[in-house]
Amino acid sequence: MIDGLPRFEPGHVWLVGAGPGDPGLLTLHAVNALRQADVVVHDALVNAECLALAREGAVLEYAGKRGGKPSPKQRDISLRLVELAQAGKRVLRLKGGDPFVFGRGGEEALTLVEYAVPFRIVPGVTAGIGGLAYAGIPVTHRDTNHNVTFLTGHDATGVMPDAIDWAGVARSSPVIVMYMAMKHIGTISARLIAEGRSPDEPVAFVCNATTAQQQVLETTLATAEKDIAGAGLSPPAIVVVGEVVRMRAALDWLGAASEGRTLVADPLGSRSKDRSA
Repeated sequence: MIDGLPRFEPGHVWLVGAGPGDPGLLTLHAVNALRQADVVVHDALVNAECLALAREGAVLEYAGKRGGKPSPKQRDISLRLVELAQAGKRVLRLKGGDPFVFGRGGEEALTLVEYAVPFRIVPGVTAGIGGLAYAGIPVTHRDTNHNVTFLTGHDATGVMPDAIDWAGVARSSPVIVMYMAMKHIGTISARLIAEGRSPDEPVAFVCNATTAQQQVLETTLATAEKDIAGAGLSPPAIVVVGEVVRMRAALDWLGAASEGRTLVADPLGSRSKDRSA
């Protein structure tokens, strides 16, 4: 156990965010949990390097849910946590990103409440912020936006969610960050354009964010569906719409910065200059 951090008691469940992939983005609470847990029930998106930090002898139990593939039912996962805790195990439920940001952590926590299982919530770096930062795209910048909308690209049935007020989002949010949206990006882009967004508005896809396999595609609303298909990229991905995407030309610290170039970009997207360092 890390000095000064909480003891993981038997019969307890900790719902922990593992961040978007890079193990360096784990919190101290997350590492502390990994070093004490008897069982780690983990998602498909948890990086193997994060799982490698589990204590020797811990059981790693896969409970991943991936679109279009056979997956355990959410209720079954929640009840498995209850079962393990009632058996006296220290149960770490390790989830990609943050457990309360499109991670169904709330559903699992409510099941624990239902069965009177003590639990702890450990937030994590969500991919919609951390993943974009690794791509050199700020979620907010005072020259472009004072608000941002986070939304999911599909609902519990796997279709584009009708419950979202797409007209309201298109009108009021300068920056839109979308989880699980790649499959429906053609329909989403058409809807946003129909509601008044410019077809030329920049869009970025960040796939396998913060890992060694990270790939970034910059495109526009009008060409997003065609370009993502042509690039051969696949989920997991974060999609961002808005002028902040243009800042990647200056802030791509994994690319441009590492090559010794200093880029000066117009944050409003009208033009950019490349200046040698």
